[in-house]
Amino acid sequence: MKVTHFIVLFAILLSVSGLSGCVQVAAWERGNLAKPQMALEPTPLQSAIQAHVYGSREAAASINSSGGGGGCGCF
Repeated sequence: MKVTHFIVLFAILLSVSGLSGCVQVAAWERGNLAKPQMALEPTPLQSAIQAHVYGSREAAASINSSGGGGGCGCF
């Protein structure tokens, strides 16, 4: 019976700590969150090109390239 109390207490603490991360963002702070630097991928085109070049030069099959490259190993 003691273990069930521990599990219930742990579940309550976990849910309370999870809810503490939810906050209201003020209107004047939303502009800071919408900046391009805050994006997960700030330069998606440049990252896609670099991934394609890396996949081509290393002769590795990647999502962005349709086949293997030269395989010379130079970068």
